[in-house]
Amino acid sequence: MIYLKTKAEIAVIRSGGKILAAILQALIQELKPGVSTASLEDLANRLITAAGGYSAFKNYPMGGGIFFPSTLCVSINNEVVHGAALPDRIIKAGDIVDLDIGMEWPITPELQAKMGAPKNPHSKHGGYFTDMCATVGVGKISHEAKKLLSVTQECLTAGIAQVKPGNTLNDIGRAISQIALRHGYGVVRDLVGHGVGYLAHEEPDVCNFEIKQNSPDNLVLKTGMVIAIEPMINIGDWRVDVADNGYTILTADDSLSAHFEHTVAVTEDGHEILTAL
Repeated sequence: MIYLKTKAEIAVIRSGGKILAAILQALIQELKPGVSTASLEDLANRLITAAGGYSAFKNYPMGGGIFFPSTLCVSINNEVVHGAALPDRIIKAGDIVDLDIGMEWPITPELQAKMGAPKNPHSKHGGYFTDMCATVGVGKISHEAKKLLSVTQECLTAGIAQVKPGNTLNDIGRAISQIALRHGYGVVRDLVGHGVGYLAHEEPDVCNFEIKQNSPDNLVLKTGMVIAIEPMINIGDWRVDVADNGYTILTADDSLSAHFEHTVAVTEDGHEILTAL
């Protein structure tokens, strides 16, 4: 089911998105050679709690009785997505690190009352969800890695630019894939963006590649839709594997991968990035 959000609900999602963006920036500032992923996890949890929010990812069901172990996704180098912050790992110079974070906000009755926030009936906490990520180079990184980060960020910008009422999901996927393919990069096809707001993951799927124009999945964008656009681009082939832990996604050819994401609302006259500072 596609959920259309009201203006009042989008206002709450926007407020939570700004807080989440500030949290992500604080985490990025901590990214240095020698930093542990456990310390980033600890900081993420402290900042989310202090803001009156709740982790969207910790203990998230991944299927097969597996639950994601951390609040923060820390995907390094050939890890496309779902690299966990726990167990602890040490970040090294030359790594490219994807920090992916989601939050439900506000979750306390006091903060909900102060905000005048409508309660989300789809969550026991009553807050609304936002989701975002960025991939960052640590120390001196290779020219190839710098280019991958730049192109992937360009893909996200191009996809967001296609968001407006009357356009389709395919317009987003086409804009993203054309840029990536022009540089010879692989656009991951096994993973997609998604609706967000009432839940951490909702319909529709937001592909980063073209699908058939007449596919029932190629939905027309409508005012009130809130989607997470998140190109996942590999420097090599698009194919991926699953790590032994059952949830971390790796490039099949061991090449570098980058990932950027924003939560975006479809507005009456275009779009608004809800996870912008």
